[in-house]
Amino acid sequence: MTAYPATIADAVERELVIKKSRFIAHVAPVSSPEEADAVIARIRKQYWDARHNCSAQVTGMRGDRARSSDDGEPSGTAGIPMLEVLRRRELTDVVAVVTRYFGGVKLGAGGLVRAYSSAVSAALDAAVLLDRMPLVQAMVTVPHGDGGRFENLVREWVAGHSASLGETRYGSDAVFEVWAPESALGRLEADVGAWSSGAWRIVASGITRVVDVPR
Repeated sequence: MTAYPATIADAVERELVIKKSRFIAHVAPVSSPEEADAVIARIRKQYWDARHNCSAQVTGMRGDRARSSDDGEPSGTAGIPMLEVLRRRELTDVVAVVTRYFGGVKLGAGGLVRAYSSAVSAALDAAVLLDRMPLVQAMVTVPHGDGGRFENLVREWVAGHSASLGETRYGSDAVFEVWAPESALGRLEADVGAWSSGAWRIVASGITRVVDVPR
């Protein structure tokens, strides 16, 4: 667990058919309520002929802003259940829209809750999750000629240590920016030393920022 809710990397679409009704679920990463509203508006325009385009969104670094809409479904049968799925998954900066084409068979309140929840869950099951983690900046300077070898090594390292490779600057030397959990800096220092027989060292700047890291 991290101190922050996770988010998703890319938009995902999934479709379920339940008692002849089509439920088309879209989930997408967003950075603000305004961006979430724009996604909802775009999907409503795309599926203008659908009976309902219900939505739920959670935004903010700690998921402190939330909205939902039943869009004509009975109150509490669509938007809130969709929002609860996002909350249970501990996600933020994500919007979910479920488009329903009515198939002629009424599902009842309980059936609607299950259908809308299941549609969002199916889309999220296919999404790539990003953990939001507070990471510390470390800089590593290596000779220009060793830049390619070091980059390959450090890319493999960050993938295995919940870390992220930031900006790389090439000049007479190659300067790599690595964002890593504070608890992993000792491991990074040891590995960088091993790769260079002690010639290279990391310099931790003390700067911390929250970074999205693939789970």
